[in-house]
Amino acid sequence: MVRRSVLFSPGDDPEKLRKAVSFEADVVVFDLEDAVVPSAKAAARESVRDALADVLPADAEVCVRVNPVDRGAADDVAVALAGGVPDSVMLPKTGGAEDVTRLATLLSERGLDCPILALVESAAGVLHAEAIAAHDATDALVFGAEDLAGDVGATRTAEGGELTHARQHVVLAARAAGISPIDTHYPNYTDDAGLRAEAERAAELGYDGKLAVHPGQVTVIDDVFTPSPARVRWAKRLLAARDDADGGVFVLDGEMIDAPQIRQAERVLERAGAGRD
Repeated sequence: MVRRSVLFSPGDDPEKLRKAVSFEADVVVFDLEDAVVPSAKAAARESVRDALADVLPADAEVCVRVNPVDRGAADDVAVALAGGVPDSVMLPKTGGAEDVTRLATLLSERGLDCPILALVESAAGVLHAEAIAAHDATDALVFGAEDLAGDVGATRTAEGGELTHARQHVVLAARAAGISPIDTHYPNYTDDAGLRAEAERAAELGYDGKLAVHPGQVTVIDDVFTPSPARVRWAKRLLAARDDADGGVFVLDGEMIDAPQIRQAERVLERAGAGRD
């Protein structure tokens, strides 16, 4: 499943929830956590429940971000997911595999079988990223930079060097488990150049997609994480040469080709047709 752009929509705004699926994002997240103040949580659960019933099935993957497992997730599952089953559920503040187990249990008790997108945004979450990613219920690992910076006391900079280790570690954990890594959001939704630069860096690190906090960010994110025509041509040539070699070693453009390059070419073609029609 391709998740280039992952767009959040506040759970307490019924109009925005219904409109969100029209913005061409690969994933739309109905947010019951940070986007909703505590006093509005109960009403937001009902709004999300009603919106799910209205928009499903949708062209986009529809996800619900519940609250942390010890701070409201049970109520979110019981109310918000009572009317329609989302395509996935996002778990914030994932500190370890046991958090994924607790949410998976809550879902199972309601007869729901939803893949979990685990949001890693604390020191504990990063240190336990391998176990979180390896959990059977985890379908993607999401990096949350802002909360992580606050948790470790880091000073956020435009270059982001203070979180480089953690950002790379999340990619390694996800890839080792065979699941998709999704990069943190870019907070300045009016800065397309800055967003593009950060998304390109994420793609270089190995991320498959990026969170979006505004519909205007979706086009840039999708463009960055969609292989270019030149990249697609390279992948097709490489795989054609592999087929001609019939399992033997082969050379393309003067380079000896091995399994890593073949897998990279296969991934390029998997992602090449990722747009929503």
